[in-house]
Amino acid sequence: MAPTPSIPEAQRWLRQAKSDLQAAHNDIRRCCPNWLLFKVHQALEKALVAAALCHDEAFEAPVALVGLAQWLEAVEPKLSGLAEEVEWLHGCGMDGMATQYPSYHPFPTTPNEAFHNVDEEEVLKRVQGVLGRLQDHVDGM
Repeated sequence: MAPTPSIPEAQRWLRQAKSDLQAAHNDIRRCCPNWLLFKVHQALEKALVAAALCHDEAFEAPVALVGLAQWLEAVEPKLSGLAEEVEWLHGCGMDGMATQYPSYHPFPTTPNEAFHNVDEEEVLKRVQGVLGRLQDHVDGM
């Protein structure tokens, strides 16, 4: 089913994004940074789609997050810097595929082993900030 471009639909996507972010918080310091990063990716993806829905754009997940953030910046200047934040998060390992599949890493590394240097608290703090900005954007529509 194609999403309905509307504020109520955007709010629905944001509610799920917040739930995904809460699930990521539950994984902090639990020896599974790949799952935290995956859940953060899911939360951010849904929040970006929510913001796009406010502009009568009907995106369906999965979407390229940096590209969607750049598009949002272009149509809404108050979201300036959004793509930079998303790029930073991606640089930390926030990805829907690399966090889950061994083929995205050199042998013999698995996703569970690949992200032990990530600062989980900083990632969560930044994603919380992005979700807050996107929530404000939706609320202001």
